Amino acid sequence: MNTHEIYIKRCIEIAKNGLGSTRPNPMVGAVIVHNNKIIGEGFTSTYGGNHAEVNAINSVANKALLKESTIYVTLEPCSHYGKTPPCSDLIIKNKIPNVVIGCIDDNEQVAGKGIAKLKASGCQVIVGILEDACKKHHKRFFTFHNKKRPYIILKWAETENGYLSPEQKDEQKPVWITSPYSRQLVHQWRTEEQAILIGTNTALDDNPSLTVRDWTGNNPTRIVIDRQEKLPKTLSVFNNQAETITITNKTVDFSKPLAKQICDLLFENQINSVIIEGGAKTLQTFIDENLWDEARVFKGAISFRNGTKAPKFTGSLTSAEKIMTDTLKIYTND
Repeated sequence: MNTHEIYIKRCIEIAKNGLGSTRPNPMVGAVIVHNNKIIGEGFTSTYGGNHAEVNAINSVANKALLKESTIYVTLEPCSHYGKTPPCSDLIIKNKIPNVVIGCIDDNEQVAGKGIAKLKASGCQVIVGILEDACKKHHKRFFTFHNKKRPYIILKWAETENGYLSPEQKDEQKPVWITSPYSRQLVHQWRTEEQAILIGTNTALDDNPSLTVRDWTGNNPTRIVIDRQEKLPKTLSVFNNQAETITITNKTVDFSKPLAKQICDLLFENQINSVIIEGGAKTLQTFIDENLWDEARVFKGAISFRNGTKAPKFTGSLTSAEKIMTDTLKIYTND
């Protein structure tokens, strides 16, 4: 790994501090280096606050060193006015001579304009360091802008013999397949994504709240499919702990492919990532329309005699780990 890659890798690491709080902005990381020593770091603040480059520059104690430094960023510095002024202008103002960028921001508002502005001012610009890693890091942002839909994560837990739930239940609540440690991880995931979606049967059978209780962070926006508007408002998903968007036959046409319409609706609502939590029919709908990016599948250590089968899908296994008695496998959509 060369010097540029080392510092871009550090940019990615610190950028993750913004996970779940920067949207709709990308979670960028920035590092400022002078004579092979890091003199400043920053990551994107909560939406409406400073961008990573601003925070990195502000963190430098001796601003005179900026004229002899290199700034590393995971994503091309912006060149337009939004909630804050352009970061490319700030780099130029501080006379930072060298800029190393992980990947280009192909959002039409930027799309190389930041790089062009930096070069026109005399900055030496290098682009494409750890490009694939940076694009993966910014997957939510790129999916939203390039595919005009949220980044979609499928999530479910299945028994050793492949069931999501038993055929019969005694109470209106989830039947836990996984350990408390796995369930805590799921709550962490909820803080990292903008929305979480379930179907009508899951809302009726399990009465989930879909909020964050075993982790610290923001509750996701809840999306509930309720075609006939038959779900009682006394369900937990309609409490005041988080925003809830209901998808009915007034908002989409259930005679047409549903997942695509839901994606369009979420895009209109500026939602850049969503966890599809179930049930089996809802998950399979997104799989069958090939509208998913990642699947996170838990396999617990219990079995059901019969019940609802887990979804069928094809994906590339990217990781597998043990969590107490559970196994978590993560797949990506080829």
